[in-house]
Amino acid sequence: MTGSKILATGHYVPKDIVTNDDLAKVVDTSDEWIVAHTGIKSRRVSLRGENTSDLATEAAKQAIDRAGIAVEEVGFIIVTTFTPDGLAPSTAAIVQRNLGADQAWAFDLSTACAGFVFGLATADKFIKTGAYKYGLVISAEVNSKMMDFSDRTSTVFFGDGAGAVVLAPSKDPELLAEEMHTVGDEKVVHSGRISPLAKLAADNYPKIDAFAQEGRSVYNEVTTKIPAHIQSFLKKEGLTVDDIDYFVLHQANLRMIESVADTLGQSMDKFVTNVEVYGNASSAGIAMAYDQLNTSLDLTGKKVLLTGFGAGFTYGSLLLGR
Repeated sequence: MTGSKILATGHYVPKDIVTNDDLAKVVDTSDEWIVAHTGIKSRRVSLRGENTSDLATEAAKQAIDRAGIAVEEVGFIIVTTFTPDGLAPSTAAIVQRNLGADQAWAFDLSTACAGFVFGLATADKFIKTGAYKYGLVISAEVNSKMMDFSDRTSTVFFGDGAGAVVLAPSKDPELLAEEMHTVGDEKVVHSGRISPLAKLAADNYPKIDAFAQEGRSVYNEVTTKIPAHIQSFLKKEGLTVDDIDYFVLHQANLRMIESVADTLGQSMDKFVTNVEVYGNASSAGIAMAYDQLNTSLDLTGKKVLLTGFGAGFTYGSLLLGR
């Protein structure tokens, strides 16, 4: 049976670097506090008018160029984001226009910070139908536009960026197995909520709320559920954590990743991270980290586990192998 393989990857971040000291000028925090609690030293922030579709377009261009294909050959585009340009049209539709990918249909997928894993798993199914030569999955976020910069429990974590992959059919599939979960919970993490009308009035217009999270609850949820999920998933595939060469987890917080590694009894050398310099780029973090891994090492014969987790509570893993 034909499956899918990752033909090429790419990523893009805004030019502006915001350090912890920069943040301390606008919110009650410090470099010492942020590094101690999150491991984050800086993040990229879109301060030059680049929206989510712009970051997504640049990452996609890089992946398409590296794949050595014509943009007209792309059959579909999936953009995973929970910071879209707007509710309609989809951010993916804007990216399709920007790329000139006239033969591709496009849509957005929203599973918050788990988006890249869910997007790849979804694209894999379309490739397996045999109807498409190439598919494009892009994870892009401009988290900064959703922040309340008086709320240090959220603001200090987040950065902006985008990562992309080109998928192609293969008789030797690279996407080997997957497992996804959703536990409905709208309280622990939420962003951009729109309330229904309470009355008809001339001044009614959509109003959304800023990103908010219960930080301690998020930490506890992730550090307990995710290690158990990884072990259970790998056991079903006849593997253990020792069989995995590289782990690419959602880049939420370096201390959180360190905790997961410790629980799994694995060295941090096996965990790919960029959260220290890019911050928590939501769904884009895994995509960018995988691009960094893919372009720096020959992954032939290696097993890579992508694990995403985010608002929902939504989480899942995708096993890659070449």
